Amino acid sequence: MTIKMMMMMMMMMMCITAVLFDLTAADTCDSDRHALLLRLNQDLLRSTGNQESLPNPSIHIALRLSPQHNLVKETQYLNQLKTKFHKDIQSTLDKRQPVLGRLALYVMALKASCHDLSSVSLLTDEKSEPLLTHLKKQMEVEKDHIAFAHRPLTNYYQYSLGILALCVSGVRVNPHVSHKLTHAALHNQFKHDDTVSVDTLAMAGMALQCLKEGETQVKNKDLEKALTTIKQKLLESQRADGHLGNEFSTGLAVQALLAMGNNVDECGTSMTALRSDARKGSYHNAMAISQTLPALQQRSYLHLKNKECLNESDSLVLEPVKVVLSTLPDIHVQVNVEVVKADGSSSNFQVNVPSGSSLFESLTLLQRQQTDFKFEKEDSLWGPFLSVVNGEQARQSDRRYWHIASDGKGLSQGIKDYKIEAAQKITIKNTAY
Repeated sequence: MTIKMMMMMMMMMMCITAVLFDLTAADTCDSDRHALLLRLNQDLLRSTGNQESLPNPSIHIALRLSPQHNLVKETQYLNQLKTKFHKDIQSTLDKRQPVLGRLALYVMALKASCHDLSSVSLLTDEKSEPLLTHLKKQMEVEKDHIAFAHRPLTNYYQYSLGILALCVSGVRVNPHVSHKLTHAALHNQFKHDDTVSVDTLAMAGMALQCLKEGETQVKNKDLEKALTTIKQKLLESQRADGHLGNEFSTGLAVQALLAMGNNVDECGTSMTALRSDARKGSYHNAMAISQTLPALQQRSYLHLKNKECLNESDSLVLEPVKVVLSTLPDIHVQVNVEVVKADGSSSNFQVNVPSGSSLFESLTLLQRQQTDFKFEKEDSLWGPFLSVVNGEQARQSDRRYWHIASDGKGLSQGIKDYKIEAAQKITIKNTAY
C-alpha cells in the first residue's frame, strides 16, 4: 500500500469519525428530544377538543407544520375554524372593530391545509368579498392610520402578521404597506411600554423575509437593513439562560432566526431553554405550544408558503391521560391586590386563596368576598384578559391596557395561566402604550 493510499484512508476514517461524533453529540445533548416533541404534539392535538373557547387558528397552523398528523382530527378542527371562528370574525367586522391579527391567522390556517382561499368570503355592508380581499383592505386601513397617527390602528405585531399572511398566500403586498414596516424596524418602533417587543421583532422578521424571497418584491436597501437590524436585536435579546426575550417569546424568535437563515443549533442555549421549559410545564397554554413546537421542529411560519398537503404521515394518535389525584395539604396563601386607575388613584384589597390557584380564580374569589372589587374579562387566543376593573375600562382603541405585576415584576403569562404559589402583592394598573 502506498503512502498516498494510506493518507487517503486516514482522511476517510477521520471524516467518518467526525460524522459519528456529530450524530452522537446531537443525541447526547437531548436523548429524549423526540419523545418531548411527540408529547407536545399530542398536547396540542388534545387541546382541539376544548369546546369552551373558540377554535384557535394558531393551533391548527402548528399541527399542520408538524411532520406527524392526525388527519381526521385536523380536518374536524379546520371545519370548526370555518364555522365558529369565521362567524366570530364576521361579527367583529359587523361591529366595525379591528380584526387584523385574527383574520391573518385564519388565512394562514386555511393555507396550512391547502384550502382554496378564493372560496372563502366575508360580508361588508352586505357585500360578499373574498377573504384575501378583506385582508388587503385591512392592511390599507392600518397603513393609512400609520400615515397620520404614526402607529397602526392595532399594533406592529398584527401589521406584520397581515403582511406575512398575504405573502405566504402568494398575494402581492402593496410596497407602501411593506415600506411602513421596514421604516418602523429601522426607527426602533417595535416597543411595548419602554422595552423592545421580541414577539413583534420576530413576526416582522418573518414577514420581511417572506417579501425578500418573493419573486415580485422589489429588492431595496431598506428591506435588507431592516432584516439585519431585526436579526441583530433578536440576538441581543438573548438572556444568560438562553431565552430570547422571555420563555414565551423565545419560540417565535427562534422561528424568525430560522426563517432569516440563521443556524439555530439543536444543542444551543435557546433550543435547550425551550425544551427545558416544555419539560417543566411552562407551556400548558395551547397558544404557547403552537408558537414553540414549530421552532423545536426547526420550522417557521414561512414553511406555509410552499406547503403541499401530499403523502402526509397520519401517525399521530392520542393516548389516554392518566389522572393523578393530588395528595398535597390544603395550603392557603395571602394575596394583596392593588388597583391603580388611569388618574393615579389606587385601592387595596386582600384575599386568601388555595396555593396553586390561577390569578383568574383568585380575582374571582376576591370579587365574591368583597363587593367593592369588580372585574370583567374578554377572551383572546391566549385566554382571558382584564378589560374592566372597578368600573374603569382599559381599551385597545384608547391605547391602554391593564398591566399586571407580582411584587413589582410584570407577568409574562395571562390571568388564567399565572399560578399563585406563595403570598404576594398583585398590582393591576391602567397603563398607556
